Amino acid sequence: MTAVKPVLCEISTEPLSTDAHQAAVAGPASGAIVVFSGVVRDHDDGRSVVSLEYVGHPSAAEVLRACREEILADPLVHAVAVSHRIGDLRIGDAALVAAVSAAHRAEAFAACERLVDIVKERLPIWKRQVFPDGTDEWVNCP
Repeated sequence: MTAVKPVLCEISTEPLSTDAHQAAVAGPASGAIVVFSGVVRDHDDGRSVVSLEYVGHPSAAEVLRACREEILADPLVHAVAVSHRIGDLRIGDAALVAAVSAAHRAEAFAACERLVDIVKERLPIWKRQVFPDGTDEWVNCP
């Protein structure tokens, strides 16, 4: 009997691991695993950024699970893991990690791209960018 891997799909205040996401989707039938890491950068729209804060709506975990399930419904996709971090993040921290496995690379790349796109579009998480002069800006707020 094959052990069932736990599903990795969470909103977390803890640092995200690309290795953990890759391991969560690995399997003997999967010839391709694509892992994406959305990392906090030091600039936005021509301005320097010193830190970010992500704030999530209470429904964020449910929305993230629905995004995962939508991609997993593709019969060419073997497994999906996705997590988003909230709270205070520094430059270089991973804010979003997604991993998808499939038999072949084309399917894995396409599914991972779709996953990241729908998470960015639907997930009710907003970010506050902090600039060197102490000012800030909220991004992606409804």
